[in-house]
Amino acid sequence: MYRRPSKKKETIMRVITYIAMTLSVVAIVGILIFMILGYRLDTDSGRIQQGALVQFETVPAGATVKIDGIILGSKTSTKSTVIGGIHTFVMERDGYETWQKTLDIKAGTLTWLDYGRLVPKNRIAESVAAYPSVHASKASIDGKTIIVQQAAATPSFQIVDLRSDDVKSSTIVLPAAAYSEATTVGVAHSFAINQWDTAGRYVLVQHAYGDKKEWLVMDTRDVNLTKNITKLLDIEINQIVFSGTSGNILYALSGGDIRKLDLSAGTISRSLVTNAASFELYETNIITYVGLDPVDNKKTVVGLYREGDTVTHILRSVVTTDAPLRIATSRYFNKDYVVITEGGKVDILSGAYPTQGNDSSSLTKLASFTFKENVGNVSFSPKGDYVLVQSGPHFASYDIEHQRISEYTVSTDAGVVVNPVRWLDEDHTVSDYGGNLIMRDFDGENAVSINQAVAGQAAVLTQNDRFMYSVGSTSNGLQLQRVRMILP
Repeated sequence: MYRRPSKKKETIMRVITYIAMTLSVVAIVGILIFMILGYRLDTDSGRIQQGALVQFETVPAGATVKIDGIILGSKTSTKSTVIGGIHTFVMERDGYETWQKTLDIKAGTLTWLDYGRLVPKNRIAESVAAYPSVHASKASIDGKTIIVQQAAATPSFQIVDLRSDDVKSSTIVLPAAAYSEATTVGVAHSFAINQWDTAGRYVLVQHAYGDKKEWLVMDTRDVNLTKNITKLLDIEINQIVFSGTSGNILYALSGGDIRKLDLSAGTISRSLVTNAASFELYETNIITYVGLDPVDNKKTVVGLYREGDTVTHILRSVVTTDAPLRIATSRYFNKDYVVITEGGKVDILSGAYPTQGNDSSSLTKLASFTFKENVGNVSFSPKGDYVLVQSGPHFASYDIEHQRISEYTVSTDAGVVVNPVRWLDEDHTVSDYGGNLIMRDFDGENAVSINQAVAGQAAVLTQNDRFMYSVGSTSNGLQLQRVRMILP
């Protein structure tokens, strides 16, 4: 006959049940937390080890992923957890070159291998337009347009629209009223493409006539709206860059002074930076510059100025030597980054831009390394997560997020000049030397020769990633050509 347990026994049973349930929940939560943190049982050693998450993406998607020779069950885009240590990652797809990289993965980290740009094995250059000659060409920053100039002496330009697979081209000619001495007999003229604005509408053109020079803002949509900066503001300009997308706001170096120009208002600002020799503009209002120390002209300085600052901020001052001083800046995940090179020494600083005078304590040293030669060029990737330094055929890249340094040297024939590399997108560079157009990952790996191309001319990847455009030689002259990067 069933007897109901006493209240004391019932209480004890409830307590035991609650404790067991609580311990089970704690154990499950603990296991889940350990799994989230990447801890796994290593079946080979029988020990629990912390892993690392790796995310994989490719263009185009649908690539097979191998980790240390083992194929993952899913294709890109996908992810996997690996034990900390050195691993070889391979992504491959039929019809495309294999992408491969070996990395030392740290436990407990997230590594994005989301920049696997697969290149077709069969790369045939298709002619888009033919020219008897090409003096200069430049792609807009947004990758939608290429401007082609066949001869330096004539103010005629071809505007090539890359927004669809059916490429269209139109010709624009600068009106005689836009530049000086257009009709003067015996005056030699030369026109040089300098820069696109970020919106891809306006182009800076330098016009040389006789022994004089002037700057024009050419409107590619309505060439009759072209503005002559030199005439409009009566200012001698050594260097000039666009700020913003209106085509009216620019920063210019004139006689050692950097000033802001407003073409619509017809105004020139006060001297923002003095004793400058060269400068670069980041975003729309942050200037980095190289110049002379205003107190001691035997010293070279690198500094920074933001619109609204009352003074410039000198970040380094050194006695002038043959070792060049260079500077670049960017922003990544709410932090300001500055790279300063002095000869072959490279310092990468992070933190916040200075707010008072020359006090740069708000920027701390993130990394420092010595390059094999004096640095000739330094830049950040478009997203700001990589630093690239170059001296001829020698390169070094620094991955800010993973704090990795990669050095490499490109192989060239004797006497071949390696021009400054250009960022093709956020993770890849493109260079043209030895008659070839070569694409690489930011760290120099997965180098692929896309096609034969003329050095110094435009090279651009379209926004839909389908085509790579460049300028190549033909038996009859030159051509604008393209290689399909995503197979149909």
